[in-house]
Amino acid sequence: MPSQQPAAGASQQSGPALPKISDISPRREENEATRPLSQDSQPTLSDSILKEGRVFLSQPVVASFMAGGVAGAVSRTVVSPLERLKILQQIQSVGRNEYKMSIWNALAKMWREEGFKGFMRGNGTNCIRIVPYSAVQFGSYNFYKRFFEESPGKDLHQNPIRRLVCGGLAGITSVTFTYPLDIVRTRLSIQSASFSSLDAQKRAQLPGLWTTMLQIYRSEGGWLALYRGIIPTVAGVAPYVGLNFMIYEMARTYVTPEGQKNPTTVGKLTAGAISGAIAQTCTYPLDVLRRRFQINTMSGMGYQYKSIWDAIKVIVAQEGAKGLYKGIAPNLLKVAPSMASSWASFEFARDFFVAMGDDEQ
Repeated sequence: MPSQQPAAGASQQSGPALPKISDISPRREENEATRPLSQDSQPTLSDSILKEGRVFLSQPVVASFMAGGVAGAVSRTVVSPLERLKILQQIQSVGRNEYKMSIWNALAKMWREEGFKGFMRGNGTNCIRIVPYSAVQFGSYNFYKRFFEESPGKDLHQNPIRRLVCGGLAGITSVTFTYPLDIVRTRLSIQSASFSSLDAQKRAQLPGLWTTMLQIYRSEGGWLALYRGIIPTVAGVAPYVGLNFMIYEMARTYVTPEGQKNPTTVGKLTAGAISGAIAQTCTYPLDVLRRRFQINTMSGMGYQYKSIWDAIKVIVAQEGAKGLYKGIAPNLLKVAPSMASSWASFEFARDFFVAMGDDEQ
C-alpha cells in the first residue's frame, strides 16, 4: 500500500498560519526602540550628584583647597611634640628656665610629666585650625596665580617675584581667617606646662577649645583679644609663605627628572624640606614675637609689651639677640619632616582630586 503524502494545502490548513520572519523583525526593532530603559540602566539622582561633585572637586582651585587641608593635618600631627616644645621655649623669658635644656631632655621631661597627651597637647586645636588655614592658603595661592599669569594656564616657574607676591597674599588671607584658633592653640599648648608662674591647680583642670576662646573673649577685650598679635603674625606669615612657595617651586624644577612633568616622591620631600627650612629661618624672629603677643595678657605669663618695637627692644636688652631665636633648634628639627610631609601629602591629595574629573570624561 503506497504511503500517503499530505498535500501542500493540507499542511497549511492543519494549524494556524505562522507569521513570516520578515514580518517579525520590524516589530521587534520597533518594540525595542520604544521600550523604556530598565531601572538599573537609568541614571539616578544620586549618580548625577556624585558625578557633579567629582567634577567640582577636580577643579584646580577646589582640589588645592581640599589637598591643603589634608596636608596641614598630616604635617602638624607628624611633628606635634617638636611644635609644642618650640612654643614652650619661645615664650620663656628671663627667669623662666623650666625648658632650657636639650631637645631630648625637654621631650623626656614632657613625657614624664604629661605622657603621650603632653606630646599632643594643643594638636587637636592645631588641626582644627590648620585644616582651614592650609586649605585657604593653598586654595587662595592658586586663585591669586590667575591674576599674575602672563596667559591663562601658564605657570609662574619663570617669575619668582610673582610667586613671592602670590604666596604672601595667600598667607595673609589664610591667617586672617583662622587667627583666633591660633591664639587659642598657643594658650592650650602652655597651660599644662610646668612653669612655676602658672597655678598648679589650674594646670590640673584644663579648659577646652571653646572654653578657652570664651574666656579670652569675655575677660581680655572681646574680638580684639582674639586677634592680639596679628600684626607681627601677618608681618611674618606674608614673607614666610611667599618664600616657601617661591623656593619650593624653584627647588621642584631642579629635582624633577629630565623629560618628566613631576618630581619623584623623594624629590617632593627634598624640595619641601629645603623651602621650609629657608623660609622659617628667615622669618623666625617674627614668629617669636607672635607667640609672645598671644600670651601678652595671660595670667601668670603676660609680658605687657606695648608694641612690636618695644617687644624687640625688651627681648634684645634682657635676653640678647638670641632671644629672638628661642626654640629655633626644635623648629629646624621639625621643619624637614613637617614641610616634606606637607608638600608630599598636598601633591598626592591634589592629584587624587584632579583625577576625579578625568574619570568622568
